[in-house]
Amino acid sequence: MTTLFDSTTTVKTELSKQKYIASDEIATIVYLSQKLGKPLLAEGPAGVGKTELAKAIASATGRELIRLQCYEGLDESKALYEWEYSKQLLYTQLLRDKLNDTLGKAESLAEAADKLAKEEDVFFSNRFLLQRPLLKAILSEKPTVLLIDEIDRADAEFEAFLLEILSDFQVSVPELGTLTAKHKPFVVLTSNNTRELSEALKRRCLYLFIDYPNLQEELAVVRLKVPDLNPKLAQQAVEFVQKLRKADMRKSPSISETLDWANALVALNASNLDKDVLEDTLSVLLKHEADLQKAKRQLMAPPPQQQKPKPRNNNEDFGRFSGN
Repeated sequence: MTTLFDSTTTVKTELSKQKYIASDEIATIVYLSQKLGKPLLAEGPAGVGKTELAKAIASATGRELIRLQCYEGLDESKALYEWEYSKQLLYTQLLRDKLNDTLGKAESLAEAADKLAKEEDVFFSNRFLLQRPLLKAILSEKPTVLLIDEIDRADAEFEAFLLEILSDFQVSVPELGTLTAKHKPFVVLTSNNTRELSEALKRRCLYLFIDYPNLQEELAVVRLKVPDLNPKLAQQAVEFVQKLRKADMRKSPSISETLDWANALVALNASNLDKDVLEDTLSVLLKHEADLQKAKRQLMAPPPQQQKPKPRNNNEDFGRFSGN
C-alpha cells in the first residue's frame, strides 16, 4: 500500500517518522515534486543526506526503492536492460525436437513460417529480458521510488539518454516493442556537483540544494540517530565538527561522518571530548592525512596563555621622572 503526501506538513511528519529531519524547503520541494509529477534533483556536498532523503521518501510512502548507482562509463545496457541471447539460444536448443514436430507437419515453407510465427512469443518475451533499474521501475506493478544516485559521475551522453526516459517513462525494445510505465515512479536524482549538469536535465526537475546543517540542525540529527550519546558530549562533538568545517580542509566531514563519530564515542564509552579522545578518534571524521595534521595543529592545540602584566618597578618610574 502506498501513501501520498497531502501537504508539506505531512511530508515533515512522515519523514520524521523515518528519522529524517526535513527543513521547510526540503518538505516543500518533496511535496511539489509529488504534486507536479516532476523528478527531484538534490544537489550538495557528499554525505549531507541526499540519498537518505530518497530512502526516507520510499519508506514513508510504502514504495519499493529502486536505485541506479551512476559511474563513469555507465551505459544503456547497464541502466535499462540487456537481452539474454544465450538464454534464448538455450531455449531454442532444448525445444528443437518440439519445433521439428510442429514444423514437420507443414505442407509448404509458407505454412511452416506461419506456424513458426505463432510460436514467437515463446522466444521473444520478458523471460529473456534482464531488467536493470530503469526498466524495473518502468515495468513495476506497483508505484516505486527511483533513485538515480550521483548522476554527476555519469557521462554527458548517458545524461542525454536519461532525458528521454524521464520525459515519457517508456522505452522501445526491438524484440518486444514499446514498453510504457504502468505507474510513474517518484524520481530522485542526486549530485555531488563534481561536474555541471546540463540545463536540459535541470529544466525537467525541481531543484533542491542541501548544504551542511547549522549547529542546531546537526545536533538534532545526532540526538535522533544516536540517542545513547551523552547530551553534553553530543553538544561538544557537534560544535567540534562545525569548527572543522570552518577550517580550510581538503574534505570537510559530512553528516554521515558526524554520525559515525557519534557512534564511535558511544562504543568507546567516552564521557568527555578531551585531547586523548580526539587524537584516538579524529580519523573517523577526517579521511586525509593533511586534514588530520592540520586539525591537530590548529584545533587541538591548547589556547595560548595570556601573559601576566609586568610588575611595576617604582625605581623605573622614579628614574623616568628624575631624568636618570
